[in-house]
Amino acid sequence: MKSDIKSLSPTDLEAYFASIGERPFRAEQVFRWLHDCATAFSEMTNLSEALRQRLSDEFYISAPEMLQKQASKIDGTVKYLWRFDDGNSIESVLMEYEHGLTVCISTQVGCRMGCAFCASTIGGLERNLAASEMLDQILFSQRDAGKRISNVVLMGIGEPLDNFENVMKFLELATHPLGLNIGTRHISLSTCGIVEKIDKMAELDIKSTLAVSLHAPDDETRSRLMPINSSGGVAELFSACERYFAATGRRVTYEYAMIGGVNDYSWQAELLADRLAHSGSHLNLILLNEVPERGFAPCGKASFDAFTRVLKDRGVNYTLRRRLGGDIDAACGQLRQRKGMA
Repeated sequence: MKSDIKSLSPTDLEAYFASIGERPFRAEQVFRWLHDCATAFSEMTNLSEALRQRLSDEFYISAPEMLQKQASKIDGTVKYLWRFDDGNSIESVLMEYEHGLTVCISTQVGCRMGCAFCASTIGGLERNLAASEMLDQILFSQRDAGKRISNVVLMGIGEPLDNFENVMKFLELATHPLGLNIGTRHISLSTCGIVEKIDKMAELDIKSTLAVSLHAPDDETRSRLMPINSSGGVAELFSACERYFAATGRRVTYEYAMIGGVNDYSWQAELLADRLAHSGSHLNLILLNEVPERGFAPCGKASFDAFTRVLKDRGVNYTLRRRLGGDIDAACGQLRQRKGMA
């Protein structure tokens, strides 16, 4: 069975080339070709024909097929539907801000976390994505856009920390100076809160921006919305995030989707302010993006105003996330795997 060459770092490639008697500089050559969207070894014209053939015999080069591209008529956000060689498909989203292009990528085909308001978990988990398949969402979105992507958010389909090893490998590849060279601080990783993996990130000193999908400050509501909460509760999640902040110095962002009649009460705003006090964190409010199968609706203006009034009075640092791509189901919580497309 052939191996996935794009999931290898330059160090990995150097070790391989040394094992077959080739010079170390071959690693840089191949790595650069792969990150320049080469899809076949025959394109690597600065390698000998014999070496290209050997690589072709031992490795494959991942390259997704673009099944669909949709552009928002409201804000220009672009949603891609990518299909991999095994027939599985995922979505990723390209957004333009004043500071440049940001791509939201998926880390799994489906998701097993079961969050009650999210489309990505409908149908469960099919499989993890390889590091190369995460990287490809950036490389081929960038090629299609014709402009450099400067920021990446792991907020698409899947739970990144449920695919921990491959995600850590992806971070190594995406930040490497010979490749995309995206700064670690320009990569945000969104998690529903797998505590032991947050602690592992702290241990490894991963300095990406950690964004935690909180969505409720109390255990009863959060457990209703997010089954992962039953594994430790809100207090333990906040403790893990505080340990991460202490170890890395990186401020944690808490994401909070405002859901009408569920998590938008003033008493919850008070409890949320208590949780966030002295944590050195930031709160990102999101007006819920509706998913027809889920039956939840965003909170109304009166509830939102009352909720944020509490936050302001308590001195909580928060922002309201812009809603991009809503007309093409590309907003937060709306991405999903697609099956049966020709």
